[in-house]
Amino acid sequence: MTVNVLDRRHADWQRRRRLLERGVQDWQPDVVALQEVVRCEDYDGVRELLGEGWHVAAHPRWSEDGVGAAVASRWPITAVRTDAFGGVGREAMAAWCGVTVAEVQAPSPFGTMLVVHHKPSWERGQEREREAQAIAAARLVEAMAGSGHVVLLGDFDAPPDSASVRFWTGRQSLGGLSVCYRDAWEAAHPGEPGHTFSPVNPLVRQGEMPEEEGRRVDYIMVRCDDYGPTLRVGLCEQVFSEPVDGVWASDHYGLVADLLLPAHRPGSWALG
Repeated sequence: MTVNVLDRRHADWQRRRRLLERGVQDWQPDVVALQEVVRCEDYDGVRELLGEGWHVAAHPRWSEDGVGAAVASRWPITAVRTDAFGGVGREAMAAWCGVTVAEVQAPSPFGTMLVVHHKPSWERGQEREREAQAIAAARLVEAMAGSGHVVLLGDFDAPPDSASVRFWTGRQSLGGLSVCYRDAWEAAHPGEPGHTFSPVNPLVRQGEMPEEEGRRVDYIMVRCDDYGPTLRVGLCEQVFSEPVDGVWASDHYGLVADLLLPAHRPGSWALG
């Protein structure tokens, strides 16, 4: 699951928090990527939303008022590497962008896998920065990945036809590098726009982007090897995309995906 929970300073956090907690309890994800959570001396937003028993890897930098991002896993995290995208374009405008790569010990038959929580610059005019940040994140992943599964998720602040997302999905190269990831929403809902930041949600119109036209900017992806994705997308659905008793959980809709092993190993022929 990935969800931008919207900074708790906005839009009746206590009521929104209960919806977010309930959604996690209902879906029971094994991995959750959270954006716009708050962490300070006497408060831990990840723990408040998820409760105890999670292994957490925080993003490399947070805003001065404690807003940031983190990835949490029910399975042990055995190694973490991060990149705060230092020196990439107008970094001062994006106080908490960065990437966290967590090595997760998933149970058999999945085994050791990487969970990559990517949060690039959000500003509409900073696609050049998002391109450079995608390259930096991809290089970090490639240095760690080996032959295991890699799940990439987060709020990318860019639509599917942007250069940075086209790079992730193997549709173009950037900076002399190419990678390929299967977009879970596209796999499960081909041709559907699937906007996750939509003016249908009144919190979008009430927020800092009142003229927002609607975009899909939140993603769950699976890394491909030479033969395709190493995990099959069983489902991918939006979460927190409807109000409950008039309350919207966030200005973003979240995503949840069920990732399964392929029918047989990519690169081999099925027997029989």
